[in-house]
Parts: sequence; structure tokens; C-alpha cells
Amino acid sequence: MILGQIVNGLVIGAMYALIALGYTLVLGSLHRLNLAHPEVLMVGGFVGVVMASHNLPIFVGLPAALIVGALGGLMVEAISFRRLHGEDAEVGAALSSVAVGVVMVDVVQKIWGTEPVPLDNLGIERTFEFVGVRFTTIQLAVVGIAAALMIGLQLLVTRTSLGRQIRAVADNANYASLFGIDVSHVTRSVFALSSALACAAGYLISVRLGAANSDIGLAYGLKALAVMAIGGMGDLRGAVLGGLIVGVLESIATQFGFGRMTDLLVWVCLIAILVLRPQGLLGRALQESRA
Repeated sequence: MILGQIVNGLVIGAMYALIALGYTLVLGSLHRLNLAHPEVLMVGGFVGVVMASHNLPIFVGLPAALIVGALGGLMVEAISFRRLHGEDAEVGAALSSVAVGVVMVDVVQKIWGTEPVPLDNLGIERTFEFVGVRFTTIQLAVVGIAAALMIGLQLLVTRTSLGRQIRAVADNANYASLFGIDVSHVTRSVFALSSALACAAGYLISVRLGAANSDIGLAYGLKALAVMAIGGMGDLRGAVLGGLIVGVLESIATQFGFGRMTDLLVWVCLIAILVLRPQGLLGRALQESRA
């Protein structure tokens, strides 16, 4: 049923949106690209493995994933970005983050192996029906948690002192420092927030799939990069919109027998957007709001 596929698409799209938000937060405010982001995402799944081994429910594991992700973001910032400044160092910092990500994958594979690790004890999954559409408790939990995280990030950026500092640094880091803003503190906070979202997304993906996989970061991380470009580089709202659109399109394609082409669909969408609207779906709206 098409409505059921749309629900599935929203669940998948919420995951893409969470990951893309992490990319967007770092790129939009610090003008850096953290290529270790997918590996932090992957670690979130193995937080679920630890939770399952102790028979803990899904909602207990989420704070652990957020904390682990934040610590991972701080580690990546300290190793790959803290000592590399200026436009000439941007490529070096991005490549350094790739190396950190490779090490993270290798460590995880040394501990848990290269095969998927099942998650069986995170709670009893139930199914119920509403207006002809079948839902599962896992679907509702994933969408609800993802929505809460996205709304929380939006409120943090727009309504808090840290959010105002992040926006000031995004506009001009040099001017922000002249006004007494600790740019280093803001940078660390942005990396921690970004990676916390990624790790939480990896945790939710693994809960939904019922297994953690050391290869999952590459697949979802690359798609999230495309989602960020589709929605509008540096626009948090665009990241959410792009993720939901891509998720729904993939599910509808599966409904009509094009399941093998879903991995290709996001790249077709990206090419179309870059040709027709290079700034992304909400890129112009962001530029006008700053004018």
C-alpha cells in the first residue's frame, strides 16, 4: 500500500536527515567538512550492541549514543581540525578526518568482527494498524526520537546563547572573536553536537535493522552528503527536507518494483538538483534571510 510505503520512507528519511544535519552543522558554521562523520555514525550501532548485551531498552541506549558520539566528535576535532587552520589547511584537515575514520572502523572490526552483529534484546516489537496502515513500535520510536532531536537542535541554534555564538562564528569567525566569543569553544561544541546526532542516528538505524554493521557508515554517510547538497549546503531546514524527500522517493520506488535502483535514486536527485537549482532546495531562502 502506497501510504504504508510513505510511512517507511519517512522513517528512512528521518535517519538521512539526522546524519545530514550533522554534516550541515559543521559545514554551515565552521566551513569544514568532517569526513569521519560516517564512522561516528557506525559506532552508534555498536553502542546498541552493548545495550543489547545488558538487556537494556532502546530509550536507555539513546543517551549513551549521544554521549559517545559527542566524545567521538571532540576526538576528531582535536586530531584532525584543531591544529589546521586557514583555507590552505581545509583539504589536509578533511583528509586527516578520513584517516581517523579508517582507524575507528578498524578498531570496531577488531572487537566485533566484520559480520553484522544482531541486536535482539532492545525491547519487544509490536505491530498495530491505523487508517489501514500497519505500524511497528520501532518505527514510531525511531521517528519520534529523530523528530525530537531535530527540533531540539533547531531550538538550540535559534533560542540559546550557544546558538547565537554558533551563528556569529558562521557569519565571520574573526569578528566573533573580537566581540569576546570563544571560537575554539564554539568549534568544539559544534563537533560534539554534530557527532552526537550522527551516533544517535547510527544507533536508531541499527535498532530498526536489528543488527549493527561496521560497513553501514559508508552507505548512509555518502547518501547524507548528497541529501545535504539537495536540501541546500549549510541549511539545517534543507537537510531535513532533503532527507525526508529522498527517503519517501526510495520507498515509493520500492513499491513500484524499482527496489534495486533505490541506491541510485539519491544520486539522480542530486544531479537533477545541481543542474536545475545548484544552491539546493532551500539555498536561496537561506541567502535571502541573511541579506
